[in-house]
Amino acid sequence: MTGKKRLSGRPSLRMERSLLRGGVTHLACADEVGRGALSGPATVGMVVITAETKTAPQGVRDSKLLTPEARTRLAPKVRRWAVSHSVGHATPDEIDEFGIIAALRLAGHRALAGLTVVPDLVLLDGNHDYLSHPGQAALFGAPAGLSAVVPPVVTAVKADMRCAAVAAASILAKTSRDALMVELAESHPGYGWHENKGYASPEHIEALRVLGPSAAHRRSWSLPGIGPGPAYDFATPTTTRSGES
Repeated sequence: MTGKKRLSGRPSLRMERSLLRGGVTHLACADEVGRGALSGPATVGMVVITAETKTAPQGVRDSKLLTPEARTRLAPKVRRWAVSHSVGHATPDEIDEFGIIAALRLAGHRALAGLTVVPDLVLLDGNHDYLSHPGQAALFGAPAGLSAVVPPVVTAVKADMRCAAVAAASILAKTSRDALMVELAESHPGYGWHENKGYASPEHIEALRVLGPSAAHRRSWSLPGIGPGPAYDFATPTTTRSGES
């Protein structure tokens, strides 16, 4: 129970400051969103802090614990607070071609490339380092555009709950990806992406059953609601396929 209370409280910069005291000048803190969605990009947000960085803006939490309104209000505050910040995306086509982990790596490298400083270390949420290059054998067929050199990476489970800078990165990733899904909802009506943001809501699953998958879906996945049927023309606008089942 004590652990749950601690994780549900306000995140701090305790872990980040400990890493900065270890000789790190610029620490990049990263979090990803969209890994488990059925459609839309996989997204990685990053913020960079230094030993001089002040306490994170009031209200910063893991983005999953915040309302959309709170995230929208906090995002510009996070951008002003961070020494540098960036968000990178990997498209559904890239997820289909390379797999979700390689796509997260690509999104993370795009986020790194968007920073105005080169970090000495990256703190990733979770227990898996998707950012570093895999072994040489796994590089065969890897997506183009990966950075040649990646800073050392440290992973921490529940970092988005415990670490204020990682939580701040999650807010930037979430608000950026949500905005993209709202835009996609206009050109792909019927799936409810303006509300479900591409995740497996009942409305989304029912739309998949009725409309079939769109070009923005991860078509290599076993999408719920899709049974054996015709080969869908993904270049055709969704609205012209509204009668398909």
